[in-house]
Amino acid sequence: MEESKIICSEAVQYLKTLPSDMVDLIVFSPPYDNLRDYNGYSFDIIDLGTELYRVLKEGGVCVMVIQDQTIDGWKSLTSFRTIVDWVDKIGFGLFECCIYEKKGIEGAWWSKRFRVDHEYIPIFIKGKRPRHFDKTLIKIPTIHGGKKMKGSAVRKKDGTTLPSRVTEIKTMKCRGTIWKYLNGGDKNRVKRLHPATFPDRLPHDIISVFSKEGDLVLDPMCGSGSTCVAASILSRNYIGIDISEEYVEITKKRISNRETNL
Repeated sequence: MEESKIICSEAVQYLKTLPSDMVDLIVFSPPYDNLRDYNGYSFDIIDLGTELYRVLKEGGVCVMVIQDQTIDGWKSLTSFRTIVDWVDKIGFGLFECCIYEKKGIEGAWWSKRFRVDHEYIPIFIKGKRPRHFDKTLIKIPTIHGGKKMKGSAVRKKDGTTLPSRVTEIKTMKCRGTIWKYLNGGDKNRVKRLHPATFPDRLPHDIISVFSKEGDLVLDPMCGSGSTCVAASILSRNYIGIDISEEYVEITKKRISNRETNL
């Protein structure tokens, strides 16, 4: 069994040293479109995806958090190009693409564009079916839970509709493709030393759904360490890689102190 570790290295360079078919789940957010300063670090997203595909087990899942920059009035399309390239050039399948809805500043106003309050969560898969999938662990509350309401009329293929019926609304429901979280920094001072973060609950939910205890979770660009912290708390083994010694130390400190906001 692979021992949990945090490695200071360029991601692709270190991935090349790992055996094929060893990782159960990958969760990460790549630096994209120069939206943050990563000390001049750049990388090839196809080279990275190729190595991630190789080290992933059959049925393994790779989850990315990504967005696009607006350049000269147009979206860069980085997220869309990455999804298409990883499927067409590398061999991944797209299991699903969820949306991470971010809470914006109340009362804020953008005069020239809509406020961007989301990021994309493409969920890639190696093979046809996930090795592990249990969405019952991330159910969300229903608004009218416990009430009896009339509705649920089913529309048939010919356009006709079956009669409505009275249904008792369950208190919890299956989460859809819109995942709502509070701010990415989680008010954690150590975590916020990194310039770009996502909420601790996001990797926690993904790891809960797509892996089981003892599985190996990989974050090839671990940044502030949220994926590795969640993996540790959920009794998964983990490998975190980052080219920055500063960010590696942040991750190690957070894991050691179990610093998280879940």
